Amino acid sequence: MNELTRRELLRMGLLAGAGASLSRLLPEAAFGAEEGKYNVLFIAVDDLRTTLGCYGSPVIQTPNLDALAARGTLFSRAYCQQAVCSPSRTSLLTGCRPDTTKIYELSTHFRKTLPNAVTLPEYFKQHGYHAQGFSKIFHGGLNDPQSWTVPHWAPRGPTYLKPESVADQKKREEELKAAGKDFRDQVLERDPKTGLPLRIKRAPTKLKGPAWEDPDVPDNALADGKTADRAVEVMRQLRKQRFFLAVGFLKPHLPFVAPKRYFDLYPRDKISLADNPFPPKDCPEIALTNWGELRAYTDIPSVGSLSDDKARDLIRAYYAAASYTDAQIGKLLHTLDILGLRRNTIVVVWGDHGWHLGEHGLWCKHTNFEEATHAPLIFSVPGQKHRGAKTKALAEFVDIYPTLCELARLPAPQGLEGTSLAPVIENPDRPWKEAAFSQFPRAKVGAYHAMGYSMRTDRYRYTEWQNEDTGQAMAVELYDYGKDPKGNTNIAGLAENKELVAKLSKQLHDGWKAVVPTRQ
Repeated sequence: MNELTRRELLRMGLLAGAGASLSRLLPEAAFGAEEGKYNVLFIAVDDLRTTLGCYGSPVIQTPNLDALAARGTLFSRAYCQQAVCSPSRTSLLTGCRPDTTKIYELSTHFRKTLPNAVTLPEYFKQHGYHAQGFSKIFHGGLNDPQSWTVPHWAPRGPTYLKPESVADQKKREEELKAAGKDFRDQVLERDPKTGLPLRIKRAPTKLKGPAWEDPDVPDNALADGKTADRAVEVMRQLRKQRFFLAVGFLKPHLPFVAPKRYFDLYPRDKISLADNPFPPKDCPEIALTNWGELRAYTDIPSVGSLSDDKARDLIRAYYAAASYTDAQIGKLLHTLDILGLRRNTIVVVWGDHGWHLGEHGLWCKHTNFEEATHAPLIFSVPGQKHRGAKTKALAEFVDIYPTLCELARLPAPQGLEGTSLAPVIENPDRPWKEAAFSQFPRAKVGAYHAMGYSMRTDRYRYTEWQNEDTGQAMAVELYDYGKDPKGNTNIAGLAENKELVAKLSKQLHDGWKAVVPTRQ
């Protein structure tokens, strides 16, 4: 391992730890004692799964997220509402579930379906906060200007930096242009009053390169490093104001591009492959995907499985990209410490959904499986009693909106479809909701459209793939994590589980309102 890289990563972890010790010496405000008392640092990470040190991974190096979890509350069982970027982010930022937002894909702005929605940052803005967004908060091309006090900021720069990749990109762009191929998104519909893009046609041909790259460059040569630098600059400017800063990091989203020093953390021969690279036994075909997002990259076969060598390269690159983003988060947390802002700033970090790294023979997200719906969620709140708590309470990303309102002592708006997690932060072992709900659509041209509704309970994941025209269940899945912790066998069809399936089906159809926990 590169010793300089090891020292630098350790130093970043020590900075975060030093900040935690420093903050204990400072007088802290009472837990949510005054309306609007706390700033909010709201950190979104694209495609981040729970393979993190603080979630128990012995391989990956994420010292800054680990340090944040050590002073906050880690939700070990948090679930997104749909395992793809725009629907997940829309649900979280509006406080409404996908069947309310009607956002199931990447091309429609929620203002078309929910024109009067008040987003999370917009709500804080309405209560006197300076609300500012950096990089990917809403999905690309679907920003929401009215959510922010000042215009949203996005980093500029190339995706790839190695000369051979840049040259290949330029060559492919010229070839596509010569062939008349359209590789840029087009706006199909705008709001007639504001000009806001409401519907976007995503380019049918994407100008992709390799799935990963390790340029030997400083952190801020890439987009996420630029984002961290800009957010730090603004934090310094706003240190005497109430702020809601939403900082989005692009990695570890594809392509897995990170500075070489983060790849050096992970010797290739030490990378382990998934030990269940096969579909679950008796799993319906509709539950699986062909991971088309990954296949769009130039070094990935268009059909068939990946070789072990390619899988190992991708896993290593994913880890490197995650460690790179962890270092950028460390810069933000260190800045809070040196500005004395930790004592009055709520920090929340979330990954917008999980990501398959070969489990069940799958890559990317786009499923209802545990690997895609399960994602990191960490809160750190000034004055919280239980630092370093790891709660097993089931949590949903739609809960983040009401949680931040309660922690900041703001009255939550009407119509939110989540439940504040503040009582769990106060008492991590308390009884909580009995289920978390996710969903994912499937379409087959000329045959049917289906929605897969999935429910995670303490022990089980139960999924029904429902025909959108009839509402009938076309396929059913049931995984027993008590006996089968990796979900390798669908037991829904076993005769001995008939009553269990009926019970879980009723619970699924009763929905989220039936499992809202009491606060006593």
